[in-house]
Amino acid sequence: MAESESLETITEHERILQEIESTDTACVGPTLRSVYDDQPNAHKRFMEKLDARIRNHDREIEKMCNFHHQGFVDAITELLKVRADAEKLMGQVSDTNRRLQDAGREVTAQTEEVIRCRIQQRNMATTVEKLQLCIPVLEMYSKLKEQLESKRYYSALKTMEQLQNIYIPRVSQYRFCQIMAETLPKLREEIKEISMSDLKDFLESIRKHSDKIGETAMRQAQQHRTFNSAVQKQVTLSCAKPLYGLNGRTPLQHNGLSTEAADEEEMDEKGDRETFENYYRKQRKKQARLVLQPQSNMGYGFPVNRLFDLLFEVRDQYNETLLKKWALVFRDIFEQDNYSPIPVENEEEYKAVISRFPFHDAEIEKQQFPKKLPMSQSVPQIYSQVKEFIYASLKFSESLHRSSTEIDDMLRKSTNLLLTRTLSSCLQNLIKKPHIGLTELVQIIINTTHLEHACKYLEDFITNITNVSPETVHTTRLYGLSTFKDARHAAEGEIYTKLNQKIDEFIQLADYEWGMAESDGRASGYLIDLINFLRSTFQVFTHLPGKVAQTACMSACKHLATSLMQMLLDTELKQISMGAIQQFNLDVIQCELFASSEPVPGFQGDTLQLAFIDLRQLLDLFMVWDWSTYLADYGQPTSKYLRVNPSTALALLEKMKDTSKKNIIFSQFRKNDRDKQKLIETVVKQLRSLVNGMSQHS
Repeated sequence: MAESESLETITEHERILQEIESTDTACVGPTLRSVYDDQPNAHKRFMEKLDARIRNHDREIEKMCNFHHQGFVDAITELLKVRADAEKLMGQVSDTNRRLQDAGREVTAQTEEVIRCRIQQRNMATTVEKLQLCIPVLEMYSKLKEQLESKRYYSALKTMEQLQNIYIPRVSQYRFCQIMAETLPKLREEIKEISMSDLKDFLESIRKHSDKIGETAMRQAQQHRTFNSAVQKQVTLSCAKPLYGLNGRTPLQHNGLSTEAADEEEMDEKGDRETFENYYRKQRKKQARLVLQPQSNMGYGFPVNRLFDLLFEVRDQYNETLLKKWALVFRDIFEQDNYSPIPVENEEEYKAVISRFPFHDAEIEKQQFPKKLPMSQSVPQIYSQVKEFIYASLKFSESLHRSSTEIDDMLRKSTNLLLTRTLSSCLQNLIKKPHIGLTELVQIIINTTHLEHACKYLEDFITNITNVSPETVHTTRLYGLSTFKDARHAAEGEIYTKLNQKIDEFIQLADYEWGMAESDGRASGYLIDLINFLRSTFQVFTHLPGKVAQTACMSACKHLATSLMQMLLDTELKQISMGAIQQFNLDVIQCELFASSEPVPGFQGDTLQLAFIDLRQLLDLFMVWDWSTYLADYGQPTSKYLRVNPSTALALLEKMKDTSKKNIIFSQFRKNDRDKQKLIETVVKQLRSLVNGMSQHS
């Protein structure tokens, strides 16, 4: 029995020793406590066992040390031998580092010098480049000063125009250019004053020598009258050929300025030119009346000094007659037009079209037959009729036996009246006609663009007839740009209006079941039809200028969003269920998908989708029922529902509120969840307080 207990004790002590050797120090306490909790004097036997274990480990340690002692001694010996080599190596490293530092200082200095040289070189190159831009400006300004000193004012005005439009904008950031730009208007005024003074002196000189001038002019007119008539007939016959020598020209043969830029220049110079022309004509009329003033003993049956006024009245009346006739011609052309691109089957048909209208487009010319020209058939017809009008005006002007310059001026002014008054009025009336739809309006915009480009060829046509250079000081420019630009703006506005009207027609087809329990799970049919209509319409807009198509698309989306919001907040609508809100949300999602599909290229990011942001935030508020967030963040710029107006939210919430016993929208609340009904009442009160606060603040 005692032997069995002794074996158990020995086994237990072995286990405890193994635990002490294998566990952490923090866990030794409980292990040792078990020794003292055991049999009496057990700790003595454990201590004996522990001493034996320690002696055993000491012997193992001693054996280990004896085994590795020789290796340790050898390692120490090797280290002592290496010490000298290490000290020698350290000295060599220090010496190498010192020499490297000395060499590096020289390299660093040279590198810094190279950097400074390269910076100087770059600055010099930049300076040379900037000076090369500035030198032409200074040369042109010096040229302007020389022209002013030599009294070559017309050349000075041309130089001033080049400075202002071409040279100064390239270096406008420099102070001297700003001073130069501020000086140019003053110089222009000085030239105007000097020119007016010279004109007055010229008119006074004419008055002094009018007798001799008139005698010489009448003699020369008698001698050359027959010759001039023959020359005019020859010019008329040569101008009757197809294209009048103009269709061979391409847009690259222009003076380098676009039609729009040329028209802006024309409008700038128009005021000063009219001032000089009116003054000149007024003074010449006065001189003519004085020269033609009859003596007291002569009456011819009518006042001779009224001769010029009578001629001008006859000319104006003839022009009015022509304008009325051509107004009817333009109306007939517009009524017969099909407002579709001109189809061209072969080369002969293409040549036939461009023989009547100067059309040039490199992309279309590369296309294979059959192909289509972008303008409709009315464009070449109108162009031909304008030339016919010029011929009719020419015949009358020749009968007055005026000079070539005066005939040229008459033709240009009468043509300007035809464009700015007659044709413009016909276009404006055409655009307002009810049968003109979106497709026709798009084609009208394209047509006016091509007619605007053709004004340059009309000017050349007049120049070829009259043989008066377009560079002449008193040459009148054609105002086609303003005519066709106004017509385009009117057509664009009509496009926006008709597009919104069409959207309203689709909206009127909406038939929501405002009391529905749940949505149909798909968008409403009327809205799908509306989206398809908008897609097909905007495909037609691909031929329009980008801004026009983008504006039309944005206008349509905003109008659609506004119409949907008005439908939701209609005062005639008294009750709306949550199912109806869900159905309405599906329709708005379709609108947002349409906006995100980029129906018209050119929009940045989600610009088009922002048209529906008010609807989206309002519907999200009701779908999520997130009133706590709305009320807590109201007025904050980072609010999730920043676009939801309290009055709008209140109006819609009132339509969902249980106000009578007949209202069954929230019947489930009265039965199952009265707390939610109380929440609605609380939200309504808070929204009313916000609305009242806004009204008091405003």
